[in-house]
Amino acid sequence: MWRNDMSFLVTVGAVGLAVGHPLDTVKVLNGFFKGMAFPVLTTGITNSVVFGCYSNALDYLTQSPRSERSQCKPASAAQVFAAGSFSGLVQVLVCAPIDLVKVRLQGQTAADCYRGPFHCVAVILKEEGPRGLFRGGLALALRDVPCYGLYFLPYEVTRSALSESGQEPGSFAILMAGGVAGVVTWACATPMDVVKARLQMSGAGGRLYSGVLHCMRVSIREEGVRVFFKGLLLNCLRAFPVNAITFLSYESLMKIFYPPAKPTHS
Repeated sequence: MWRNDMSFLVTVGAVGLAVGHPLDTVKVLNGFFKGMAFPVLTTGITNSVVFGCYSNALDYLTQSPRSERSQCKPASAAQVFAAGSFSGLVQVLVCAPIDLVKVRLQGQTAADCYRGPFHCVAVILKEEGPRGLFRGGLALALRDVPCYGLYFLPYEVTRSALSESGQEPGSFAILMAGGVAGVVTWACATPMDVVKARLQMSGAGGRLYSGVLHCMRVSIREEGVRVFFKGLLLNCLRAFPVNAITFLSYESLMKIFYPPAKPTHS
């Protein structure tokens, strides 16, 4: 499965990224597609890790491959949440540097600070060492491990609710389920996303924080609890179309690469 994931999830991730990146950047600067090149180049890795780990973990937990689950007992909520959380953990380990570079490129105010993603990586390695590439990694893990569990859970529940019993979900069900999943996830992820972004920028001219708790204490003291919900509306507005399209692309391509098993008749 992994080799096929790498080949077609580039398309899935690029489509979703192209739709959502302008709104993602609005949170920081006015340049709609600023910092987009690096995520586009690495989106295949990111999406292969997330969807590949989720699918394989769910196969393991249910002891049945995806192509056969529609004919068997569907995965439980606990199995979906566990598989999603596992995918979030793995992708943090792989993608933390990618996310850091994206945030640095989007948030820089000096035009000549970073000339591009690779220059950004070189500067981080020179000034902060290899550990610098994982700045904000704990906050990223606290955001993504539980939130990827929540990401797939509302998707599976909504998709099932909007589909006829025993039938493959249609495009409308997938679009709605993907959109709902994105909104629910970002509603839960936004507070830690604020902390993550502040920690990632602290090594690039931003305020210095000693860790997650220090960042949270300082932010609350100076700006109040509302600071953790900065960008919530924008995140949710962005999340619905991005994830609706991402999941529709994913499901469509999965049907091509992994056709549903035909029911057997005794």
